[in-house]
Amino acid sequence: MNRNMNTLLTRLGNHNPRSLSVPETIPLTLSSVFAFEDVDSLNQVYEGEAEGFIYSRMTNPVHEALKEVMRTIDGGEDALVFSSGMAAITSTLITHLEAGDHVLASHALYGETYEFLKYQLSKFHIDVTFVDFGDENIDRYFNPKTRLVYTETISNPLMNVNDLRKLAEAAHIHGAKMVVDNTFATPVVCQPLAHGADIVIYSATKYLCGHGDVTGGIVVSDQETIRAIDKVGTLYGGCMSPFDAWILIRSLKTLELRMKEHSRNALKLATFFNNHPKINKVFYPGLNSSPCYDRASSLFNNQLFGGMLTIDLKGAEDSYRTFIDHLVGIKFVPSLAGVKTSVCSPAITSHRNLNDQELEEAGIAKSFIRISTGLEHIDDLIAEFDSVLNLI
Repeated sequence: MNRNMNTLLTRLGNHNPRSLSVPETIPLTLSSVFAFEDVDSLNQVYEGEAEGFIYSRMTNPVHEALKEVMRTIDGGEDALVFSSGMAAITSTLITHLEAGDHVLASHALYGETYEFLKYQLSKFHIDVTFVDFGDENIDRYFNPKTRLVYTETISNPLMNVNDLRKLAEAAHIHGAKMVVDNTFATPVVCQPLAHGADIVIYSATKYLCGHGDVTGGIVVSDQETIRAIDKVGTLYGGCMSPFDAWILIRSLKTLELRMKEHSRNALKLATFFNNHPKINKVFYPGLNSSPCYDRASSLFNNQLFGGMLTIDLKGAEDSYRTFIDHLVGIKFVPSLAGVKTSVCSPAITSHRNLNDQELEEAGIAKSFIRISTGLEHIDDLIAEFDSVLNLI
């Protein structure tokens, strides 16, 4: 990028009409459909010969403004917006796969992504192999029908960081595309397209919004790929509401400021937990002791490692219940990435639908607590966590 991200975030997303004076904030266009003066005008817009809008399931002026922000800060050619992160994921996968195809996916993924890959794609006779992408011999998992490699920049909930450059190179050698869910990192922390990824996906519900008041998804890629996904996404109807897009544009203006503070607080929390006698292990790539630290430092921007961490509690099997139930200011929330710190138990929330064997294969224990670090003063967070840990 030629300009600093914070400058881009502050100035992009207005998409104002040509006029001697324009609204300082993009107008909210709630219309579901748009009118034409004549048949030729409609035909020109449908064929891409003239600019215009037809139906908000396809796109809307506010959608276009949001796309401009996302493709710019992620370094892509174009972007799409969806009603949820899962709508973005499923539309992308369905676009690129057909019966007989094969997908290589990380063994550690968001629970519903894992569920869709394992149980839904099989209905269409699409095979999925779940792999530890830390394996040095990745090539052995490919076959002539491998079409996609799917991973997360920072995995949910183990906070693993895979070698995106190596995975992208392997995918391209075997004629496959690499898809990266960048939700935990955001473009502030990492821009996977710059490291060889072909498609980047977000649950915009999380950090891109950051205030817990929007559900949405984003896909960023090259123009040809976006056109293909757009055709499928429009047919399946997972369109983002114009109001949610408008709120996201507002929220994105503070994304870099928020991610820097989320990351600073998370590193301090991780350091505190790492030295606490009631904690077995801390999963956070920003710790020097993390096996992912060197790789994350190479891939991530400005030594920022994101706001998410997971801790493994000592004590009885139900120690997670004691921990969660005795928190007061920090809430138990089955989501993440808000301005307020929250906790959850992955085994009973994000990965609830995985059976015991699948949880074990993914490396997820019932004693895990995933922490979404907010923007509160770090001393207050440490004090509350410390008081609860003393009860275990």
